[in-house]
Amino acid sequence: MSKRNRDEIASGLSRVGYVADGELATAISLMAFLKRPLLLEGEAGVGKTAVAAALADLYDTRLIRLQCYEGLDQSAALYEWNYQRQLLAIQAHQGRGAVEIEDEIFSEKYLLERPLLAAIRQPKAPVLLIDEVDRADEEFEAFLLEVLSEFQVSIPELGTIPATTIPHVVLTSNGTRELSDALRRRCLYHYVDYPEPDREARIIMAHLTGIGASLSLQIARMVEAIRKEDLRKVPGVAETLDWAAALVGLNLRDLHDDPEALHDTLLCLLKTREDRTRISREVTERLLGRVA
Repeated sequence: MSKRNRDEIASGLSRVGYVADGELATAISLMAFLKRPLLLEGEAGVGKTAVAAALADLYDTRLIRLQCYEGLDQSAALYEWNYQRQLLAIQAHQGRGAVEIEDEIFSEKYLLERPLLAAIRQPKAPVLLIDEVDRADEEFEAFLLEVLSEFQVSIPELGTIPATTIPHVVLTSNGTRELSDALRRRCLYHYVDYPEPDREARIIMAHLTGIGASLSLQIARMVEAIRKEDLRKVPGVAETLDWAAALVGLNLRDLHDDPEALHDTLLCLLKTREDRTRISREVTERLLGRVA
């Protein structure tokens, strides 16, 4: 793995619309070189999930997503049997031997693949996104660690199913629960922070056609200033893009052209009543005064 590999990754991600910093590009390069899962941690809205989508575009492969939540179990993540079809098959084959019926209903055509099983059975290695892994409980985390270590699945009725391909695995965490040391050791790690204004301006220009570099940088600097206020919910990159699109829709070329409209459109960034109250018109004017 060389600097050239890192630069190629960064350039490739930029082509598919994701503006990565050098550290993230290095992490992705090492992920591909070492064939290890990559754990991305950071606040909600900083673009962790978008990394996996961008990688799928970059590798021209399928994105398979496992959304984690409290109470997630193995069947929802791995596989289930299509019980309705099985019951219909049992009724249709009445009179046949029990063993024969069992062999029939526990065959591949009655198997419902869930994300983990689907990910290891693709002809071309997919990107497997395990999103918000910190929302799942510790028991599921232990099961997930086993799957990521062996990349094979044991189904009692069918036997062991080895991986056809090894997926590119991206895990995300918002830090709502401390992850186990075992899972952290298994993964490469990168903390995704809010982008610096220069990079956020490039992100804006990558997603919105027709917006100028000057306005993009003003927007990024204004968002940076707002994030430093005492907010209940700090706006993420997605909110920045919504706000930038709203300002472009109003034909603004400079944030100072219409401070009133600028303040009114902050509803794209501020998502709670408390935050809307904190960022009053006076505060907006004060923050705007810092933006060149």
